[in-house]
Amino acid sequence: MHLRCVDCGERHPPALLYACARCGGVLEVAGESGLAAPADPSLRDSMWRDAARLGVLEARHIVSMGEGQTPMRRAPRLEAALPGFRGEIWLKDETRNPSGSFKDRLVSAGLSKALELGARGVVCASSGNAGASTAAYAARAGVPAVIVVPAHTPAGKVTQIAAHGAVLLLVEGHYSRSYDLARGLAERHGFANLTTTFLNPWAVDALKLAGLEIMERLGGVAPDAVLVPTGSGPLVKGVAQGLGLAGAAARLVAVQAAGCAPIVRAFEAGEAAVTAWDMPRTIASGISDPLIGYERDGTYTLRLVRNSGGLAVAVEDDALRRAMRDLARLEGVYAEPTGASPVAALRQMLAAGQLAPEARVVCMITGHGFKDGAAFAEMPARTHRVADPEDLAAVARLCDHALAEKD
Repeated sequence: MHLRCVDCGERHPPALLYACARCGGVLEVAGESGLAAPADPSLRDSMWRDAARLGVLEARHIVSMGEGQTPMRRAPRLEAALPGFRGEIWLKDETRNPSGSFKDRLVSAGLSKALELGARGVVCASSGNAGASTAAYAARAGVPAVIVVPAHTPAGKVTQIAAHGAVLLLVEGHYSRSYDLARGLAERHGFANLTTTFLNPWAVDALKLAGLEIMERLGGVAPDAVLVPTGSGPLVKGVAQGLGLAGAAARLVAVQAAGCAPIVRAFEAGEAAVTAWDMPRTIASGISDPLIGYERDGTYTLRLVRNSGGLAVAVEDDALRRAMRDLARLEGVYAEPTGASPVAALRQMLAAGQLAPEARVVCMITGHGFKDGAAFAEMPARTHRVADPEDLAAVARLCDHALAEKD
């Protein structure tokens, strides 16, 4: 087992390395640990049941809270709401991870390997979800954590990070400024960097299990497309890698917010390399990553998308709001704007003829609605004050009128 550059192929020893020493490219884990499935029942119910496929060599270093093995459910009411659609929509519900997002997969694997390699603390730059996950898992492991987030990060995410006792740094400006500060702090303190771009290969490696879970839930039959909320894109790689391990492939759709879409811009222009975005402007905080200073991450994701025959799609904030409502009211799934972005893209792709009406589609729902409750609070709701609860007839009339209204 070693680290390998995805650009030049250079091999590196299994260490806390964050870029290729030869060309500065993205590193990935090559090989697997072969670690036996842990005896702990709680680990057998998590992604660590597949410990042999991950990079940790000794089970005693594993830090887990039951991440992975998330449910995947068909969405029949959402299917019926899409005009002309005759296929299948499956929701991979990553909101069920311990801290409420798919980031728990990366952080569990990255922190476990960091401890095995002797790290004494962790640093993480985040738009919110990775920071909350890192703070929680660091608390579980009993190690110090420094979390760096943009000052405009939604309050729900900031509160969650602070609750776990991490040192929380709020940085003015876009996410890339937090990314740069976290890199400097990690080097200065000798802490492991758990920033969940492509920076930490041990963390990213865990995402291949999400692709394997998709194949398992679908009985070994690959979907036609997988729609993935995308900042820098490690989940795109994880899904592709996991499908490949199962001998399958699907079109990968990288979904970005129109207010921060560097990968989509390059895709639509037919360019081979991604250039950084300026200032993000979107309610989807989880994918508002301009990639300033690490554009190679976006370029790698762009390559993965094209190699799959897929595409990159940008969705407007109004479409995100509609997708959030659809998920919540049609399927009972409470997702933040980023988590709902695949559903917004699905509607858009069908209207544009970019997806066959009979397609089988998996939407990665990556983050829970509690992460950004303000986005839901701004939407119309069937909420009414009751002045006299003893006047049952009046309250019943109010309910009848409300129930008759269309969303």
